Amino acid sequence: MQSGLSEPSIPTDPIALFSSWFDEALNAKIPEPNIMSLATVDADGRPSSRIMLLKGFDQNGFTWFNNYDSRKGQDLSKNSYASILFFWPELERQIRIEGRAERVSDAENDAYFQSRPLQSRLSALASSQSKPVHSREDMDARFAEVVAEYGDNPPRPESWGGYRLVPDRIEFWQGRRSRFHDRILFLRQEDGSWRHQRLQP
Repeated sequence: MQSGLSEPSIPTDPIALFSSWFDEALNAKIPEPNIMSLATVDADGRPSSRIMLLKGFDQNGFTWFNNYDSRKGQDLSKNSYASILFFWPELERQIRIEGRAERVSDAENDAYFQSRPLQSRLSALASSQSKPVHSREDMDARFAEVVAEYGDNPPRPESWGGYRLVPDRIEFWQGRRSRFHDRILFLRQEDGSWRHQRLQP
């Protein structure tokens, strides 16, 4: 594509720029443009990353849902700083977002949980995410127990919910020829405003 990223052409608000790029990814029919890599760090400073799905974003931050008792949930309970990464090779674009993760409200959790497919809601009840299990057969047996107990109306487990990453750094990367790429970094200021600067590739 070889698009450019110049300071005069970008908005002063990085959320607006993210929204524009996300819409362009949707229009380009990139498969699941909401796929992102989430990186956390545990209490010992050991990093871990995994693929998640972005479920929403606005001026308050970027939201995803998972099990609070999972490894990522345990990491965030000890160190709330995290980063998420979007990479859309078809557009030669990458977005790095860093900040502090906070749990979303119970009302948001309940609303999103009820919007999920039934099988996904049942799975959330049946799985103790990231915990060891003896066999696949044991997992299937637990799933069958949940189906028998709750049918088509499973409640949201208390251990299941969302996080919102409240960003303080957002970097937009646009690929260019000769690997002389464009990088624009936005930094949140103490008053909540943003300033941006160009980084060398």
